[in-house]
Amino acid sequence: NCGLITPAPLHLVRNHGAVPRLDWDTHRVTVGGLVGKEKSYTMDQLSSMKSVTFPMLLVCAGNRRKEQNMRRQTIGFNWGPAGLSNSIWTGVPLHVLLKNAGVTEVTAERQYVCFVGPDGELPKGKDGSYGTSVPLAKALDPAQDIMIAYAQNGEKLRPDHGFPVRVIIPGFIGGRMIKFLCGITVTSAPSDNFYHFRDNRILPPHVTSELAEQEGWWEKPEYIFNELNINSAISSPAHDEKIPMFPGSEYTVKGYAYTGGGRSITRVEVSVDGGHNWRLATHKQPPLSMYGKQWSWAHWQYTIDCDALAQCDELMCRAWDEGNNTQPRDLTWNLMGMGNNPWFRVKTKSSPIGSSGERWLTCEHPTEPASKPGGWMGSASGGGEPKGDTT
Repeated sequence: NCGLITPAPLHLVRNHGAVPRLDWDTHRVTVGGLVGKEKSYTMDQLSSMKSVTFPMLLVCAGNRRKEQNMRRQTIGFNWGPAGLSNSIWTGVPLHVLLKNAGVTEVTAERQYVCFVGPDGELPKGKDGSYGTSVPLAKALDPAQDIMIAYAQNGEKLRPDHGFPVRVIIPGFIGGRMIKFLCGITVTSAPSDNFYHFRDNRILPPHVTSELAEQEGWWEKPEYIFNELNINSAISSPAHDEKIPMFPGSEYTVKGYAYTGGGRSITRVEVSVDGGHNWRLATHKQPPLSMYGKQWSWAHWQYTIDCDALAQCDELMCRAWDEGNNTQPRDLTWNLMGMGNNPWFRVKTKSSPIGSSGERWLTCEHPTEPASKPGGWMGSASGGGEPKGDTT
């Protein structure tokens, strides 16, 4: 309801540990490794450089995970469908900092850029830091808009969102956008950080925690989750919302959609008959970047006659992007519960018709977030059984 831009106090918060106490005046970001000249920047130096500002959607890789947990318990906690937020970010383009350090092209030795936060921030790994990496080719490409950000919605970053400086990688999952950034290192190999390998993976559905350890699944590079997959959800009607079904009335169904890779959402569709037929919703997104990339979500809506709405047992949505990617009908379970993106389904139940012709439609989302017990998928692991093919 706040529109396309999420206020910072409402922005999702996901941290792997306690927020470190950092100081703007003493914090530094170093650029080193296989560079021509190592550089070190204070926050005043970074914020005085030529900056860029643009809106970007930040999505937790576990958005909508609770649906997976209701099918079968993953190793992740219960995100509902609100693990995402869209803010306006300001900072210095990464490619500028790399060029200042003498890195202008990919070579046989220069292949990756690694990012890392403070030592001792987290309990695992050789130094307790949180780190990751991206290919140098992506980092040097101005069209990718990777940013070293120090401001959100026109003000300094708040501690929960990475103060004083963080990485912004448009189109990627939030888990790759290192907060409390300390180091940028050009390397010949991907990051060897514990959390680069042991977090943000979409493993095949047969892989359990035990099998992942025994057979080395965490180290298999093909299962890394970087670029967002396409997704959508319904926000109106809300869970437990009761819609008055007066004769001749209408209701506007609303929600969000997003995708990765800088692709735009091209359409969102709504179905009231189990997915046999789809109705085209209207949607809006912020303007494209100067390179034609879309880094924000879409908000969509569809106004439906309440008589038709009262006849349906399930209201569902799906999105398409400009690569003609769309959402699957059913979820595919994975150990970390990440990338969950099946059709979003809201089950409905109509009350008996009253003496004046009125009735009420009660709406139920698949889950409620965290430990809340509501949702048609149930409140315990194993309650959300696969939906059979009714075609």
